[in-house]
Amino acid sequence: MKTGLTPAQHAILACAHNHSEGKIVWFPDNIKGGARKKVLDGMFNRALITPLNGDWFIAAEGYDALGVPRKWAVTAEALTEVIASAEQAQDKPIKISRTRENSKQALVIAMLKRPEGATITQICETTGWQAHTVRGTFAGAFKKKLGLVITSVKVGDRRIYRIV
Repeated sequence: MKTGLTPAQHAILACAHNHSEGKIVWFPDNIKGGARKKVLDGMFNRALITPLNGDWFIAAEGYDALGVPRKWAVTAEALTEVIASAEQAQDKPIKISRTRENSKQALVIAMLKRPEGATITQICETTGWQAHTVRGTFAGAFKKKLGLVITSVKVGDRRIYRIV
């Protein structure tokens, strides 16, 4: 039976169905940082998942795509119970990112969280880093290790970066 799901989408939905009562809590190891957001956006755009209180849950269309029956009736009380039980049942401990308040990394994160964002040049001037170091920090420390989603927008001849 063809479901129209990518292998990653199928694995994520099947894990949520089988292990966390519909809450999306697991991703394949090769899907990290910004890729997770793209996978979630793709599933949301196809109405396979639905958000609730900052978490994602399988929607009716997601169960249909998996070809499995829904395990519970979706009510606010049921979802609250599901959230509590899924958080307790998580195998992996919750990773808490630690950064010193006065570090350059914390300074760059604060710059990227501003409504106007920041350019590579502004970050270089503030930190004393070279441009390739800033880009490497975005990809490594921020996206992969901290799981931050960094967007960039071209405005005129400048590129503005922001944390979403």
